[in-house]
Amino acid sequence: MSNPKSPWWQGRRGEWYVVAQGILFAIVVLGPRDWPSLEQWPNSVVAIASYAGAVLMALGTALAAAGGLHLGSNLTPLPHPKDDAELVVGGAYRLVRHPIYGGLILLAFGWALFVQGTLTLLYALLLLVFFDLKSRREEHWLLQHFPHYAEYRQRVRKLIPFIY
Repeated sequence: MSNPKSPWWQGRRGEWYVVAQGILFAIVVLGPRDWPSLEQWPNSVVAIASYAGAVLMALGTALAAAGGLHLGSNLTPLPHPKDDAELVVGGAYRLVRHPIYGGLILLAFGWALFVQGTLTLLYALLLLVFFDLKSRREEHWLLQHFPHYAEYRQRVRKLIPFIY
């Protein structure tokens, strides 16, 4: 368990991951979408990309919301589990170990397609890499906190249902 008297800025519960996550979200939504020298997406792709983006955003929102609802009082923005947390393996957690992260990744890729932002696709990829790293740290703490987490990790995908 971490020291509850430690200042937040020491990051003992993963506070800096939350700060980085907020910055990445801002970049995905507000960052430049393309370099001026890049060509616009072809008209034949725009409608398909917009539709696919809307679908991914809806799926991502649903997955992240389901993950948050199933966590209930265990929900925390920090990767370190609460001291009184219980391991949740039902609901959205049957599909993927980190449904909130997975949902936010789908949402970011959906947004990139919806706005046809080439740079936004790169930001979404950066968010995927970030959540992969954050989830590795979180899983280290989950393994310490929950003895049965290793078995759960073996049978359930990490971030994207049925894929990864």
